[in-house]
Amino acid sequence: MPAKSLGGRGRRPFLLAVELLVLVSLVVAPFLLLDRLDLITLITNIMILSIFAISFDMCWGFSGIMSFGQALFFGVSGYVVALVGRDLDFSAIWGVLPLAMLTGLLLAFVFAAFLLLGRKTPSAIFVAFGTLTGSYAAERLVSGWQYVGAGNGLSSIKLLQLGSYEFIEGFEFYTLALLSLVLVYLACRFIVRSQLGLVLAGIRQNEERLAFFGYRVQVFKALVFSFAGLIAGLSGALYSYHQGFIGPGNMGPGLSTTAVIYCLFGGAGTLIGPVIGTVAIELLSYGLSDVDAIRQFWPVILGLVLLIVVMFQPAGLLGLIVSTRERIGSYGASRRRPAGGGRHAAS
Repeated sequence: MPAKSLGGRGRRPFLLAVELLVLVSLVVAPFLLLDRLDLITLITNIMILSIFAISFDMCWGFSGIMSFGQALFFGVSGYVVALVGRDLDFSAIWGVLPLAMLTGLLLAFVFAAFLLLGRKTPSAIFVAFGTLTGSYAAERLVSGWQYVGAGNGLSSIKLLQLGSYEFIEGFEFYTLALLSLVLVYLACRFIVRSQLGLVLAGIRQNEERLAFFGYRVQVFKALVFSFAGLIAGLSGALYSYHQGFIGPGNMGPGLSTTAVIYCLFGGAGTLIGPVIGTVAIELLSYGLSDVDAIRQFWPVILGLVLLIVVMFQPAGLLGLIVSTRERIGSYGASRRRPAGGGRHAAS
C-alpha cells in the first residue's frame, strides 16, 4: 500500500471529529436553550474562558513556556476597556476590542523582553516565577488603588456597542463570544500548522538541538508569548463586558492557575483540549455547586476529580480518545517507493 502523508492528511480523523463536534454543539446550544438564559450565559462565559485557556496552551502546549501570569494580560485589558468606557464614554466594538488586544500584546512583549530575550537562556522555572510575580504584584497594586475601585473592582461597565446596537447578556453576546472563539481558534490553528509551527514543534521536542542549528529560539518564544498575550487581552475585554465587572482577582495567580488547569485537564498542545477542559470543569462546577447535599464542600470533590485525571491521564481528557501521535502530530511527507521496492526496481 502507498504510504500516507505524515503531514496530517488522513492522520487526524478523531481530532478533527472532536473539533467539529464541539463547534456543532456550540452552534446548536442556544437554540436548544431558548428558555434557559442562565445556561446561555454560562456557556457564553465558558467560551470566553476557553479563549483565555487557548492563550496559555499557545505558551505551554506549543512553546514550552510555563506562564503563571496569563491572568495579568487578561485582567489589565479588562480594566483598560472598563476605564475607557467610564472615563471616555466609549465602548464601540471596533475600538475597544483592538485596544484590549493591543494592551495584552504590548504588556506580554514587555515581559517577554525581560524574561526571554536576555543574554542568557532563561530556565523554565525563572519564566514561571517571573510571570507569577508580575501577576501577583499587579493584583496587589490594583487592590489598593482607589482610581480603579481598589478591592471592589470596577462594576456597571458600559455595554459593548456596534453603532447604536448594544450587546447584552443572552443570545447576542453568545454569538459574539462564539465568533471570537472560532476566529481565535482558526488563527492559532493556522500558526501551529505553518512554518512557524514547525519551529515550535522543534522547540517542544528539543530546544537545544534547534538552537544548535542556528534558530533564535528565544525570539520565537517571545513572539508566541506576545501573541498569547493578545489572545488573553481579547478574552479579558469580552469577560469584562459580559460580566459587567472586573476586579483584582481577575489578574492574580488564582485565575492564572485556573488557565493551567483548564489546559492540562483537557489536553495541552492540541488547541481543542483547553476548550474541552474549560467546558468540563465549568459545567462540573456548575452542577456540583447546585447540589444542596455537597454545596459546602463541592470544591474539594472537584479538586479530587482534577487530581485523579491529571495523575492517571497526563494527556488530559482528549488523550482518552486521541492517540499521542495524532495529538502531537508529525511533519514532512514520506516518499512513495515503486512497487518493486528498491531504487533499481524499474526503469
